[in-house]
Amino acid sequence: QVQVVESGGGLVQAGDSLRLSCVASGRTGSGYHIGWFRQPPGKEREFVATINWSGDSTIYANSVKGRFTISRDNAKNTAYLQMDSLKSGDTAVYYCAASGTMRPLEAARVGLMDYWGQGTQVTVSS
Repeated sequence: QVQVVESGGGLVQAGDSLRLSCVASGRTGSGYHIGWFRQPPGKEREFVATINWSGDSTIYANSVKGRFTISRDNAKNTAYLQMDSLKSGDTAVYYCAASGTMRPLEAARVGLMDYWGQGTQVTVSS
């Protein structure tokens, strides 16, 4: 079992930046991919970005490409989502999730992750 806890959400203005953190604990020694997802008000949860265990492969949703950056520091068991040039459309609850490395990284696009956090609210005012 791997537990993940997100933090860093808040209320910002359009054009601002925000960095979310995701701390993993538990059985992390075998490695895990990390994915970020979000659920806007009244909508389904959607894929945002994912990064593999070694940190050298990433995938982004088209809607955030060029504005968001996913990264990780395995020494700290922490992953990050740097969000720049935020828009009101980025308002959502953001979730971090982990999956075993047996899953292909692409599986995150359809939400195939093993462990989910509780989410952190990001609100962007226009």
